Amino acid sequence: MSEADNDAGDADDGSGVQLDMISGERMDQLASMEKIRLILDSVHEGNIVILEEGLDPEEESKLIEVTMTEISPDEFTGIEIETYPGSTKSNGGFLDRLMGRETETKLTVIGPANRLETLHKDETLISALVTRK
Repeated sequence: MSEADNDAGDADDGSGVQLDMISGERMDQLASMEKIRLILDSVHEGNIVILEEGLDPEEESKLIEVTMTEISPDEFTGIEIETYPGSTKSNGGFLDRLMGRETETKLTVIGPANRLETLHKDETLISALVTRK
């Protein structure tokens, strides 16, 4: 068995929690439904998804809508989602600064409802408890 096989097996043996941290750059390359599928497929596997830049309000609504259609008492209990309040930055590229455009960034944490419990949330901290399956 190779080292890569061992690493892949460790995530599935129930001894840890897998975090999928997805960059804003990767999400920007996907259509809205591709983003939702990427998130839900990962959460279905019991992983916690952390989005560097979060979703826009329409995508977040669609994520919740699709999640509701996939809930099954024995298999999938839904998602827990927490987002830092967006912070507006004007340190984008030169053209963005010249045009007066600002970018909004926010960190979003998404996980299975039966494994992720938010303990505390404020404008600078999300504190969550992640349990094993």
